Amino acid sequence: ELGWPESVPYLDRPPSPLEFYREWVSPNKPCIIRNAISHWPALKKWTSAYLREVVGPKVVSVAVTPNGYADAVFQDRFVMPEERQMPFMDFLDIVEKKVTSPNVFYVQKQCSNLTEEFPELVCDVQPDIPWMSEALGKKPDAVNFWLGESAAVTSLHKDHYENLYCVVSGEKYFLLHPPSDRPFIPYELYQPATYHVSEDGSFEIVDEKTAEKVPWIPLDPLNPDLELYPEYAQAKPLQCTVKAGEMLYLPSLWFHHVQQSHGCIAVNYWYDMEYDIKYSYYQLLDCLTKTVKML
Repeated sequence: ELGWPESVPYLDRPPSPLEFYREWVSPNKPCIIRNAISHWPALKKWTSAYLREVVGPKVVSVAVTPNGYADAVFQDRFVMPEERQMPFMDFLDIVEKKVTSPNVFYVQKQCSNLTEEFPELVCDVQPDIPWMSEALGKKPDAVNFWLGESAAVTSLHKDHYENLYCVVSGEKYFLLHPPSDRPFIPYELYQPATYHVSEDGSFEIVDEKTAEKVPWIPLDPLNPDLELYPEYAQAKPLQCTVKAGEMLYLPSLWFHHVQQSHGCIAVNYWYDMEYDIKYSYYQLLDCLTKTVKML
């Protein structure tokens, strides 16, 4: 009714800044753009051998979990991963299964880790996406580098960013919900906690006792518990696969759940959203949803 597509449409070329703003950003609609990053050297250069040579012994931040779920609800906690500092080549050994581990490893630090931790790789991509920067009149707040195992899953959530998600190798699998699905998506408040590795190698969950509770979505959209969350049956998810060389425009405030092929490499650009009428609409919908549940 609000004009959301039944599937995520494809563009065969990058749009002009005006076209992109008018057709996609302003109406808050996702799309997959082909041939937007075909000129990136990374598409050919970012082999395992190249990454070992360029980044290799450098110590980087790696998220480690026992189950692949970082920043997700587990045992009635919002559990964050262990942030392990390790040489990048040791991480690659695990991804390539040269070394076995019962745990799941994912380079996923989202504080512009491409520019902060992997500056050696920036020249193989772009510091920003020029037509997006012109369309929005700003540069990205963060540029992130993603590489991990297929068991690493991003739980359902939303961001206050206009997101251009570029797959360099492998595939990413997105499940999307428009902001208008908010009444059907459950939120609860959870005690934040972090995975810590014990001396015997097992994980324990340690509460962040001084931190405020975190609102998060407990539902798994791939296997929803409709007895516990019957409203979710009315939601209308979109699913799409973003392949190597493709770019997903993920609009601000869209809910998304992400999986990947093993060893998938991606780079994404976060542009701060405009806090305009769309944001006000979402805040109203969020408040109404909470109020109705209290009645």
